[in-house]
Amino acid sequence: MTTKELIKNIINDNIEAKKEMLKPKHIEYVYNIANKIVKTYKNNKKTIICGNGGSAADALHFATEIVVRFEKNRKAVASIALSENVSTITAIGNDLGYEFTFSRQLEAFAKKNDVFIAISTSGNSLNIIKALEVAKKLNVFKIGMTNSEGGKMKDMCDLCYCAPSKTTARVQECHILLIHIIARIIEEKNFN
Repeated sequence: MTTKELIKNIINDNIEAKKEMLKPKHIEYVYNIANKIVKTYKNNKKTIICGNGGSAADALHFATEIVVRFEKNRKAVASIALSENVSTITAIGNDLGYEFTFSRQLEAFAKKNDVFIAISTSGNSLNIIKALEVAKKLNVFKIGMTNSEGGKMKDMCDLCYCAPSKTTARVQECHILLIHIIARIIEEKNFN
């Protein structure tokens, strides 16, 4: 396969995953997730978002779109990405164990009726699973973003968006689109 053919194949794979996102079941999940987050902000609550690796960057991206702005100048709303404080992350990893990276922070920041958004391309990351367990104890609404199979986290979330792919890169590309859709809906519904 030539490099140009590889490029074309990757783009086509991305397009196919996005076409799957247009199916009614996917639209319904996106609609439900966006509405839950909109209501959360109308009730003066916050979102807390986490992920590992590329999903940590997606969590930061998501929180930034919410706190700063997406397409509209408007007031800030509360969103925390648990991957942003390297001192906290490394202290938890060193003192308690990496599997507690997010659960420990949730204990500190989450309040009843906040929304916890867990991003994992496998759905099986131990630190995500532990955080979902803590979120349940704290009465925090749990939203998952994962792959087409969902992994362990699928059944632990109140709503779980399973991107229509098992390929990590395609899953992440679908997650970014989901983040942008939600950010747009938040601005349309909360700041019109």
